[in-house]
Amino acid sequence: MRSRIPTCLYLHMQTGTASQLCQPLKLQRTFTASSQQCKPTSEKRRKHRDPYALAQAQALKAANLARQDVLKKERAASLGNPVRGVLTPFVESFDHAVPQVAKPADTSAAQAPTAKPLSETSTSPANAEAKVHLNYLVSSTELSDALEHSRFLTEPIPSPAQDVVDGEVETQQADRQRQQHAKAETALARIVSLANGNSQDRTRVNIQRCIDTFGRHSTDEYLKPRPASNVPRDPALPPTPEKTPRAGPDTGSPEVQIGVLTAKIRVLANHLDTTGKMDKVNKRNLRLLVHKRQKLLTYLRRKDRGGERWQNLVNTLGLTEGTWKGEISL
Repeated sequence: MRSRIPTCLYLHMQTGTASQLCQPLKLQRTFTASSQQCKPTSEKRRKHRDPYALAQAQALKAANLARQDVLKKERAASLGNPVRGVLTPFVESFDHAVPQVAKPADTSAAQAPTAKPLSETSTSPANAEAKVHLNYLVSSTELSDALEHSRFLTEPIPSPAQDVVDGEVETQQADRQRQQHAKAETALARIVSLANGNSQDRTRVNIQRCIDTFGRHSTDEYLKPRPASNVPRDPALPPTPEKTPRAGPDTGSPEVQIGVLTAKIRVLANHLDTTGKMDKVNKRNLRLLVHKRQKLLTYLRRKDRGGERWQNLVNTLGLTEGTWKGEISL
């Protein structure tokens, strides 16, 4: 029986010489770098594709993209801007950290003998906004007391011998002292004014304004909490323990945190719209703040939906459904 040998070796033996038979068989592989063979399959198919079908696919893609833009605009119109929401006087005042001046009411309505509204009580948001905020953690009372003490120290002492002293000289000294005190008042007013402060000073004051406006230490007296559920409580359960009284102003409730985040979000949004269009770090920080506010709004809406706290927060900050509903992509 003939032994089995590879076909390539058999042909080599039949055609080669004796010297070639002693050499090992060398298999060579050819490599080509032509651009035609390196092209992907999709380009080859596109080359032989019908031009009419290619134009039709491009038109279909353009129509799809246009429809997506229309849907985005419709969602933005229905849900609102997820970053800024609706501009309100309270949110607009974040730019200069000074509350908006309320417009005078109608005189005919003011003459009517009506009861005193809640907005005139000591714990109302109007009175909380009437508080004057100054820079460097200085209160208006401290500033006025310091100016009065300075005026008293710089006031010229009258001479005990009035018969000898010239009255015109004393009058000139008093006028000079009043002019210098007026200049000092003007200089201190400019120093402590928030109009001459930086963004950090205004943000600090806006945080304090949010605490005074939305903190439950002040809103509990004119905003009613959400009514309790009608489900009867099991008498076998132990009695509900009393709440620990609050020590100091409320800084941790969801309403206060949402107000503080809204103030910070407005600062970053204004920065990115004007001078920081290529600021990638603050763009990421804005996205984190928006998503954190969305979580707090979802929690507060679930806990206090339909309550006065929720309505007061949404109306004051101008928050729309786009700030807490669905997926927010910036």
